[in-house]
Amino acid sequence: MVKKLLLLVGVVGVAVLVAQRIKASNDERALWHEATTAPDLR
Repeated sequence: MVKKLLLLVGVVGVAVLVAQRIKASNDERALWHEATTAPDLR
């Protein structure tokens, strides 16, 4: 029972870390896109 619980906690922890990295990557990509596109002065 304890091993299953530890395994579950480990899997959830890894999933949280992966989600954080994906969000950070997407945020950085959006920031670069905003910084490198020409402003719309219409």
